[in-house]
Amino acid sequence: MRYTVHFHPAANAEMNEAAQFYEEASPGLGVDFLKELEHSVSQIRRNPNSGSLIKFQVRRKVLRKYPYSLLYKLRGDQIRILAVMHHRRRPFYWRKRN
Repeated sequence: MRYTVHFHPAANAEMNEAAQFYEEASPGLGVDFLKELEHSVSQIRRNPNSGSLIKFQVRRKVLRKYPYSLLYKLRGDQIRILAVMHHRRRPFYWRKRN
């Protein structure tokens, strides 16, 4: 099955903010963050059930090189990224997102 990936607008903003933060800290690091995130999205697309189940239908995919996780739901042939969550943020701030 071919899955399509959609980002919640807030998750998209979190991704961009993190990339900007890393890019300002060290040129090229923001691009590396986005590549790592893209790699994780590709893994999820290939195997949507690979992320750890954390709450009902929400799964978590930990990025390898950064303190972030992708929180997502699978709905039919769609994967909805709910949050690009930093590991030190309050843990359930994203709960009301669909």
